[in-house]
Formats: sequence, structure tokens, C-alpha cells
Amino acid sequence: MKTSATFLFSFLFLLSNFLTAQQQQYIFFLHNKFLEGHSLTEKHPKYGVAEYKPILFKLKDKNTVVISEKRADHTDPEMYARKIVAQIDSLKTKGVPSKNISIVGTSQGGYIAQYVSYYAKDSDLKFVIIGASFKDDSLNEDPDFKLYGKILSITEKSDDGHVALSTQKRFQNSQIKAFKEIEVSTGMNHGFLFKALDVWLVPTKEWVQKKF
Repeated sequence: MKTSATFLFSFLFLLSNFLTAQQQQYIFFLHNKFLEGHSLTEKHPKYGVAEYKPILFKLKDKNTVVISEKRADHTDPEMYARKIVAQIDSLKTKGVPSKNISIVGTSQGGYIAQYVSYYAKDSDLKFVIIGASFKDDSLNEDPDFKLYGKILSITEKSDDGHVALSTQKRFQNSQIKAFKEIEVSTGMNHGFLFKALDVWLVPTKEWVQKKF
């Protein structure tokens, strides 16, 4: 995959020297909106530094490839989702099965992940949507907007804008093969997803490794 001018971090962790690309798990991590317009060291006025690199490090595993990049400011969610779908298709052409590919998104990254789900229309892809908004604009623009795949939704009880995916119209219209919803309670409002917390990273990794 071609790296962009922005930061691209790809961590390859092999189970053994004999582990093939087809046997590995691949995670696309899509970060929050704040990092699009700020450096990795800048502090959000309310939530502090977004722990991007620590999150990537915690997502790693001995048989996992983590693919992520710091998106440019004002990235178009739909266009970026199509870019991710193209990368997923590239993995598939190399023989990687869909069941070994996961898309993990926090906040705006989770919003983009929904478009990846819609555009890919692959029931075997895994998705973890963390603290994401479920904006109506996607439905207004395309009334056929649906989610596909195996989806884990994680929300924070104290998050002012948290909405359960299962209550949304797009969920009712979707073709989801497997679904689980978790509500955590850190008291950190939307800032919970800025931090590399086990409370959401552990279930995320469990979903990625889950055999459906």
C-alpha cells in the first residue's frame, strides 16, 4: 500500500517466520476528528493529547498488521472511505480473507468506518465503531444507506453526544451479520476515546480476533 505525505504507521507482527499474509489479521485504525487539524502533541482544550501512537501500539498483536495514517485537515469522509475500501480490495486480491480484516474507528473515524461498511458491502468484514456520531446526512443523501459486516459498537455513558447504534434508523435498515453493543462508564465524556484505555481496546481486540 502506498503511504501518503502524512504520517503512515504500519506495524507488522508475525506469529512466526512461516505465518503467511493470508493468516494474519489486518486492522485499519481511523482516528478522531481532532487529529485532522492538530499535531500529535497538541492538547485538546477539554480532553488533552490524543494518544494516537499508544493506541496503535496497544492494538498490535503477534499476528496483526495495524494500518493507520494521520489524516489531512478537512478530510472528506466519503472519499477517504473509498480509499480504505480500495486498500481492502488490494488485500483481498493478495488472498487475505475478509474475515481477517477489521476497521476500527473512533469518533470521526467511526463515522468514516460506516461509509467503508456501506461501500464495501462485505458481510465478513469486522467493524468496531467507538464513540461515533450517527449523522443523518448520510441517510439524507442516500436513503439506501446501510451497514454491512460484523459490528461492535462502543459508547461512553457520560459522553454528551453518545447515541446507541441499535436505536438508529440505519441500523434497522442494515444487513449486519453479527452485532454487539457495549456501553462503558469512565466518566471521561468524549475524551475516553482520546486515551489508550483497556476499557475499549480490550473488547476491540477481542472482536478482531473473534472467530465467527
